[in-house]
Amino acid sequence: MSSLTEKDRPVVQLLLNTGTCPRCILRFCCVGSQTLYRCPYKDLMKDLKEFLKNNQEKEDAVCFDVADPPCKRIRLEHGEEGPDDLNHNGALQQIPSVNDENTAVENSAVKVCNVCLGILQEFCETDFVKKVCQKVNSAGYQFTSFVFSVSLPPQLSVRERAAWLLVKQEMGKLGLSLAKDDIVQLKEAYKWIFHPQLSEELGVPADGKSLFEVSVVFAHPETDEECHFLATACPDCFKPAKNKQSVFTRMAVIKALEKIKEEDFLKHFPCPPSSPKNLCVALEIQCNNGAVFVAGRYNKYSRNLPQTPWIIDGERKLESSVEELISEHLMAEFKADSFNFSSSGREDVDVRTLGNGRPFAIELVNPRRIHFTAEEMKGLQQTINNSSDKIQVRDLQLVTRSAIGRMKEGEEEKTKTYSALIWTDKAIQKEDIAFLDDIKELKLDQKTPLRVLHRRPLAVRCRIIHTMKSEYIDEHHFRLHLKTQAGTYIKEFVHGDFGRTKPNIGSLLNRTADILELDVQSVDVDWPPTLDN
Repeated sequence: MSSLTEKDRPVVQLLLNTGTCPRCILRFCCVGSQTLYRCPYKDLMKDLKEFLKNNQEKEDAVCFDVADPPCKRIRLEHGEEGPDDLNHNGALQQIPSVNDENTAVENSAVKVCNVCLGILQEFCETDFVKKVCQKVNSAGYQFTSFVFSVSLPPQLSVRERAAWLLVKQEMGKLGLSLAKDDIVQLKEAYKWIFHPQLSEELGVPADGKSLFEVSVVFAHPETDEECHFLATACPDCFKPAKNKQSVFTRMAVIKALEKIKEEDFLKHFPCPPSSPKNLCVALEIQCNNGAVFVAGRYNKYSRNLPQTPWIIDGERKLESSVEELISEHLMAEFKADSFNFSSSGREDVDVRTLGNGRPFAIELVNPRRIHFTAEEMKGLQQTINNSSDKIQVRDLQLVTRSAIGRMKEGEEEKTKTYSALIWTDKAIQKEDIAFLDDIKELKLDQKTPLRVLHRRPLAVRCRIIHTMKSEYIDEHHFRLHLKTQAGTYIKEFVHGDFGRTKPNIGSLLNRTADILELDVQSVDVDWPPTLDN
């Protein structure tokens, strides 16, 4: 268990006198006791001042080890002092200093910490914990654990550097050294304090692998410009980005601080850092649940329904789509912010999908509700099926993100079966098309079809027609059942696409052929698992 010793005395005195809060002082003394940081603010300040009063012979008398029975001053309980420490302006009231004949502590009355800007002061108190919990509870999320993240103003890194240089210089006088990496990181210390309080208030454990995230974004407008000198000293570190409001990101500032020389830094920034007038502000308190994934198979019975919204030049062509007919019910039940739809291939707007349907998956982004029983999923499936006669879904189930990869795995190697109604310009007899039944593993060269050239790159794709079976109807019509490699353009195989697909039904029959109707009979992807519906 970490403790303060005589070598820490000058550091404690120096930082306390320059306006640094007790918890930041512990950080710069490399104290790693998590429990110690959770002690009430008043107690920490009191013990630091008593530590300074003790003479060298009693250097071990005040041991910052809360596990030792003799140490009665440090309490584990959170006191009620939080709100009383604050004045109406949000700044910490003066804490009376303990005068000592050997140390000047009259400046140790800490207001807003000059290093953490109040992060380890007011924002560790019960009132702020409750404020975060109220935000979480009012958002209506289902969760069984949480992960806590915090975003700090980038200028804190600058102030941390200045304080480190100050302490390093002081320790150098004693022949000691302090590596930057030995200092307890501000985020780490804050989470040590905040995690147990938030966990107790929410009634669930903190878990680094949890999909439910509670995040707090801090800002300090008063000192926003403190990073600007770095842009002059290290211009290469600050490059504009389209999705960033400011070039002074935390990572850019850290990169610049690693690059700038100590003497150049000290020319532009005060050491110790000056004491601010105001505390940080909690700019945002946000909640976010990890995505939930729902999979199933859909049948499409309409020849006037696209798979995804059909919008050209901002104008909607058809009123709905397969994607929307399914997702609107999932969005409502899972209370998600948005969704992403994917499937094993796609059919044209005028093509039906029959048989056992086409596998699909929907990613529901930031859902409020995440727990559904098998019966509830079955009920949701029925709701979707009752809402439209254009589609039906089956095998609706919750899946993992990794499982979705199975839908896309070997997509090009999978097979699909189709039924095409074909017209020919010249009359045909049954024997004219019978030879098609004997063709096996027919190799095609398909240039990107003209109808999709606006959204697909120009290329020649080799595809295979595994088998064909013809069904004669009349002199100008027959139905062709095909089993093909996934990704084969069936319409182009029939009419040839002005010679862009070779061979094609027209060239095989030596006449003009066109396709009137096309149905997908099966998509041979063994996913998702079949359910007993």
